[in-house]
Amino acid sequence: MDHRVTLVLGASPNPWRYSHMAVTRLLANGHAVLAVGRRKGDAGGVPIQEEIFPGTRIDTVTIYLNATNQLPWTDRLLALHPHRLIFNPGAEHPAFARRAESAGIEVVEGCTLVMLAAGTY
Repeated sequence: MDHRVTLVLGASPNPWRYSHMAVTRLLANGHAVLAVGRRKGDAGGVPIQEEIFPGTRIDTVTIYLNATNQLPWTDRLLALHPHRLIFNPGAEHPAFARRAESAGIEVVEGCTLVMLAAGTY
């Protein structure tokens, strides 16, 4: 089991949403997952939280919110000092990406599902 935690931002209880699929595939690949979304629910057996608690240790944040919906989260995510941010298709946010890179965070524009399937996650 990989003990590094991936935060899935924009997690959805809808099994047809890519964020839900990401949670289930991350779990299937042995990754610890924290699901955060706008509404409580369940994604692949992981409770969806509506908040990120200070001091939470996160290795990777994979983002499934569009740039506008990311705005309330950017400072909180940067404060977590994750190793990496993944901007999935439709979630690209150049200004946030620049801030993250300036803070020493690796920025990836890619698809978490593809990365997992290809073994490049």
